[in-house]
Amino acid sequence: MFEQEIEKRKTFAVIAHPDAGKTTLTEKLLLFGGAIQTAGAVKSNKIKKSTTSDFMEIEKQRGISVATSVMTFEYKNLLINILDTPGHKDFAEDTYRTLTAVDSVILVVDCVKGVEEQTEKLMEVCRMRDTPVIVFVNKMDRDGKDPFDLLDELEKKLNINVQPLSWPIGKGTFFKGVYNIPEKKISLFSPSQQKVTDDYISIQDISSDELDKHVGAMEANQLREDLELINGVYPDLDRNAYLHGQIAPVYFGSAVNNFGVQELLDTFVQLAPNPRPRLTSEREVAPTESKFSGFIFKIHANLDPKHRDRIAFMRVCSGEFKRNKFYYHVRQNKELRFNNPTTFMASQKSIIEDAYPGDVVGLYDSGNFKIGDTMTEGEKFYFKGIPNFSPEIFKEIINLDPMKTKQLQKGLEQLTDEGVAQLFRSYHGSRQIVGTVGELQFEVIQYRLEHEYGAKCRMAPVNYFKACWMTGDEKKIEEFIKYKSNNVFYDKDENKVFMAESNWLLDVAIKDYPDITFHTTSEFKL
Repeated sequence: MFEQEIEKRKTFAVIAHPDAGKTTLTEKLLLFGGAIQTAGAVKSNKIKKSTTSDFMEIEKQRGISVATSVMTFEYKNLLINILDTPGHKDFAEDTYRTLTAVDSVILVVDCVKGVEEQTEKLMEVCRMRDTPVIVFVNKMDRDGKDPFDLLDELEKKLNINVQPLSWPIGKGTFFKGVYNIPEKKISLFSPSQQKVTDDYISIQDISSDELDKHVGAMEANQLREDLELINGVYPDLDRNAYLHGQIAPVYFGSAVNNFGVQELLDTFVQLAPNPRPRLTSEREVAPTESKFSGFIFKIHANLDPKHRDRIAFMRVCSGEFKRNKFYYHVRQNKELRFNNPTTFMASQKSIIEDAYPGDVVGLYDSGNFKIGDTMTEGEKFYFKGIPNFSPEIFKEIINLDPMKTKQLQKGLEQLTDEGVAQLFRSYHGSRQIVGTVGELQFEVIQYRLEHEYGAKCRMAPVNYFKACWMTGDEKKIEEFIKYKSNNVFYDKDENKVFMAESNWLLDVAIKDYPDITFHTTSEFKL
């Protein structure tokens, strides 16, 4: 029974450069999976009608995803967990951490723009973990790049072999549909197709006149030439190579028009891996182990602004998680139990009794959790690869309403717990600095502080180059602090942090204090 539950689960993330159509594709996967009944046409302006997975007010206003959403649905007797990630580079850290909680990814590429900078960075993270990848080339109803050029670009820029499993018939205004290569059938494009349909035409012999009847002689001849070239250049798909992140199946379609999504989903459920083993500080943990373990990869405050709720997102890695059972919080060295664990359909939540490896569970949290925390049935270890990175931009928080000091502090504590930014307090005095990897995060924090906590503040830029956590000889650290007290801060865990004003000053500190190690990620704590 337990192993059957693991076999049923597929947990993946949808990743892309901003505006490639990632959130739209996520919504359409939910539509084809039967999780939602109608799909809103998702335009760049989401103020009037926003997608299922974009539920924060600022996301609706800006038309971008800034928080990772978790959605679950059943399809062909499988339980599919989708994690929709932020595409915007300022929220890349949230996406990197989300990639630790999935077993595979679908990478969305815009056929007009091709492989973009953020796509390359996201793919690097997938390559580090050998995460299996399926590519969806989106917006084929627009005039974009030649499909063969796109395949070459994917291979060169993403450093992965590709295998087209569907092929476009025409493109842009002449886009007629796609040919499903393994199943030898065509699907004709209809730009107004808002319902889920099974309008496939089986064409076993592409040299037959039947193909010409459906797509026209010119397009039919072009497809025959293209398929001959594909058969000569690209080998048959090796599932083992896909599972080891060495080859990526490629599909073509138009997510906004529901086109090519069904083929993508059907192939995904066949190919994508079930929950995989995870590395910890002590050993590798297999999903089939009887004892429960899991880790927190995301925290979200005020999922429902009317209730001051804070939810920690936990990936179950092994064993069975049960409601109301006590589990061991490794960092805090204490037992916790959860009365209302939830699963998600974007902002819709439902309470669950149990969960299995691959599942993402929402735990109501009163401040016990930080990102990277591990829960077990008593064993002491930490799951690896979920660090905080050194921020690149720093601003000092200036309170604009002294009467709301408590609200401001609470808001800063809770919002930085979510991992979109880091909070540093000066070693001497009460200065507070927020560090992020992108400007947009400051805008989100300021907006949410005002609208969710009623606290107004100003953010003044400060000239720091990098935040470095310090470990090593305690006496040498104390000596360093005497000389550099204005540049030393505490993080939220009371770790000492050196705020270097330039790369040169950081190099000087490293050279002058060889007994101190200056870390640029928080993984040193493990």
